[in-house]
Amino acid sequence: MDFNMKKLASDAGIFFTRAVQFTEEKFGQAEKTELDAHFENLLARADSTKNWTERILRQTEVLLQPNPSARVEEFLYEKLDRKVPSRVTNGELLAQYMAEAASELGPSTPYGKTLIKVSEAEKRLGAAERDFIHTASLSFLTPLRNFLEGDWKTISKERRLLQNRRLDLDACKARLKKAKAAEAKATAEQELRVAQTEFDRQAEVTRLLLEGISSTHVNHLRCLHEFVKSQTTYYAQCYRHMLDLQKQLGRFPGTFVGTTEPASPPLSSTSPTTTAATMPVVPTGAGLSPPEEAALCLEEVAPPASGTRKARVLYDYEAADSSELALLADELITVYSLPGMDPDWLIGERGNKKGKVPVTYLELLS
Repeated sequence: MDFNMKKLASDAGIFFTRAVQFTEEKFGQAEKTELDAHFENLLARADSTKNWTERILRQTEVLLQPNPSARVEEFLYEKLDRKVPSRVTNGELLAQYMAEAASELGPSTPYGKTLIKVSEAEKRLGAAERDFIHTASLSFLTPLRNFLEGDWKTISKERRLLQNRRLDLDACKARLKKAKAAEAKATAEQELRVAQTEFDRQAEVTRLLLEGISSTHVNHLRCLHEFVKSQTTYYAQCYRHMLDLQKQLGRFPGTFVGTTEPASPPLSSTSPTTTAATMPVVPTGAGLSPPEEAALCLEEVAPPASGTRKARVLYDYEAADSSELALLADELITVYSLPGMDPDWLIGERGNKKGKVPVTYLELLS
């Protein structure tokens, strides 16, 4: 008990001495041992690394989980060392609603069939999002958290010890200056040598930890590459899923959308009109398949003199049969409509080739 009281009194005395030294330094009444420029630069770089790591970590968490309540729940599960419950993504929830709507509104109707197709795509998007969140958390967020909760806490602890050693050193210097008697000076000099040794040792430990920030940057750089890789994979999957969906909806427009026939494009007084006499005559019983007949019609029907325009292709399109025109993204083609055509399709021309093309794959230019 006496030992504990003595230790407590000693600790209180040390704390009081450090507090006095710190206060006098703030008011300019005591000298302060300054660290060298290199050490100060290491400290500044470590502080910047810590601050920006925290900000990047928080914003990445917002990117992966925009719901703040869900983030708090996941944080609590992690702190309690419990498994985070699996959460349905927004895409998967939307897919579920669309599938249920199709079931109730009629899965065989055009609207119901389209809902089913879109719900399948949204489900795949949700699964891709789940994989991205999992991969990004492991390869990017976890290393950042490990630095803040591990290495940075160690650095902070050693910096506090260094600050205490410096205050002890400067307090010893102040006592040596104030000492008058020879015995008091000898005691102060001995205390100063011990304080200087402890300060130098702690400064070396702290310096080595601060120089390790370079390794932290290398590790975070590697993690950043992994994050970009996982994000690239995720967006590429989303693009493929949506492109596949658009092809499905565009290739069979009559199945998914209405087939209301649009009015014929206006013709100028000088342009020839399309009449029965100008339409190609395909003899019945010629043995041609429907796609071959359509291709023959496209070859023989001249486009209207007015109503043609240029269009830029938005996505690659693979022709389903000989009546369609395959497309390459970013190419320019000439398009026009024929009387009675489905509004979701146009006739496209590229050189001496022509065929039906889906409107959803085009950007019509003026």
